[in-house]
Amino acid sequence: MRTSPRVGVFGLLGSGNLGNDGSLEAVLGYLRAEHPEAVVDALCGGPENVAARYGILATRLHWYRGEYRTASRVGAIAAKGLGKLVDAARTAAWVRRHDVVIVPGMGVLEATLPLRPWGFPYALFLLCASGRLFGTRVALVGVGADTIRDRPTRALVRWSARLATYRSYRDALSRDAMRAMGVDTARDEVCPDLAFALPTPSAGTPSGTVCVGVMDFHGGNDDRARAEEIHRRYLDGTTRFVRALVEDGRPVRLLTGDACDAPVVAAILDAVDSPLVTAAEATSLADLMKETAAADTVVATRYHNLICALKVGTPTLALSYAAKSDALMDRMGLAAYSHPAREIDADRLLEQFRELERRSGELRRTLAERNAVAAQQLKDQFAELTAALFPAHALQETP
Repeated sequence: MRTSPRVGVFGLLGSGNLGNDGSLEAVLGYLRAEHPEAVVDALCGGPENVAARYGILATRLHWYRGEYRTASRVGAIAAKGLGKLVDAARTAAWVRRHDVVIVPGMGVLEATLPLRPWGFPYALFLLCASGRLFGTRVALVGVGADTIRDRPTRALVRWSARLATYRSYRDALSRDAMRAMGVDTARDEVCPDLAFALPTPSAGTPSGTVCVGVMDFHGGNDDRARAEEIHRRYLDGTTRFVRALVEDGRPVRLLTGDACDAPVVAAILDAVDSPLVTAAEATSLADLMKETAAADTVVATRYHNLICALKVGTPTLALSYAAKSDALMDRMGLAAYSHPAREIDADRLLEQFRELERRSGELRRTLAERNAVAAQQLKDQFAELTAALFPAHALQETP
């Protein structure tokens, strides 16, 4: 008698990042549709939130609760060091209880935002090494990657990828980056971001509203020395753009994608001080899609803000902070509508925005075509995932 497969999901899930949680939701949808017999649980950053929202058992990713706070005192440094040893044992024990572990999307193989090697890269390495040790199939599904300069981080990411049973990437850029870092990617697939598998809300009624997605942006891992300067320039440029829209009488709806973005929203509301500027309180990608579907146009920074807008077919301009945003815009036929988040030129941004609006009808047709292609590619991706991770089920389904 065959027992139900034990499937774990792993990552910084339930921690306030809507994109990460959207990737989890897409994978849970796949598992519930194609493998309803699977027993699913999570090892994640916000177990209470994951358990409450998705109805699965969840365990805290790190033993030390202050893992992502800067440790300056001797006691905190010692506790963090001890936590690394405890996490090795905890992760191994958790992995051993599973037949399959899935890392759903997320930029787990990149360092486009500030990142320390002993944080999540170390946790991912523990996962993949434990999977290889105990024969548990570990799958990195639709993940993001980028070339990493920091040697310790690069080594951990490279070995994590090598030890995984299955890898697929959300764009060709990610696969190329892993190949450049020494990973054999010959059998690795590229598919659209997992969020494209989520349900799409109905289009809204045109209202003249412009959604502006903001981010607590301080540059990437290599920009730590000038992080505050980058943040000031980003905030100033975004604020000037919002003010220009208001002067044209346009309603502006501010969007976020992570709990840490709230201060940026507050700063813009305070600086512009107009009833035309309001802030959405989105708690999921579904909420963000509803907001962007009701807008005429979207200008956004966070990667999954862009995905939500593109998925619902709203003409979108990217304030691009990483190559992944440019790759996404190119995939969806809007490569001409990217603007550097590090060096926002409000006047040039307005020119691009007005051109985007002039071509709105044409771009909506382009997005409808690209979304249909993405839906089929994700359907194929999940079929390949079943064949790789659930071979007995795949054999049963073969005619």
